[in-house]
Amino acid sequence: MQAQIFEFMGNHWVLFMALGVILGLLTYNLLVGDKGSVDPVAATALINQQEAAVVDVRPAADFAKGHILHATNIPMNGFKNQTGALSKYKDKPIIVTCRSGAQSQAACHVLRKAGFPEVYNLKGGVLAWESANLPLTRKKR
Repeated sequence: MQAQIFEFMGNHWVLFMALGVILGLLTYNLLVGDKGSVDPVAATALINQQEAAVVDVRPAADFAKGHILHATNIPMNGFKNQTGALSKYKDKPIIVTCRSGAQSQAACHVLRKAGFPEVYNLKGGVLAWESANLPLTRKKR
């Protein structure tokens, strides 16, 4: 039996290499994946209790259709050049959001590299915020 398994592995080594890579990525995601992320309920707690700033990295047109109350819109294109505008929030938590949470993860990375100590990605983005029945506003700040 054991000889057959080793023969199978030898004949299909590419599949076993792929399996190893996939298992490694899944393990990494389990250990590090949600670090620095908050769900909508935890985000509201940060906003209400610690006065967290909300940064929306969606394009201005999407932001105008509806955004989290008191959010600041800094679109992802050119985000690196505009991190200085957020320096007034360096002593507060910052919650970064986008449509689904993918682009905001990249923005969180940029902010952490720029020296912001407490940066959180809104898990699921504005879509998760809406699914949690939390309000959006269209008012300009």
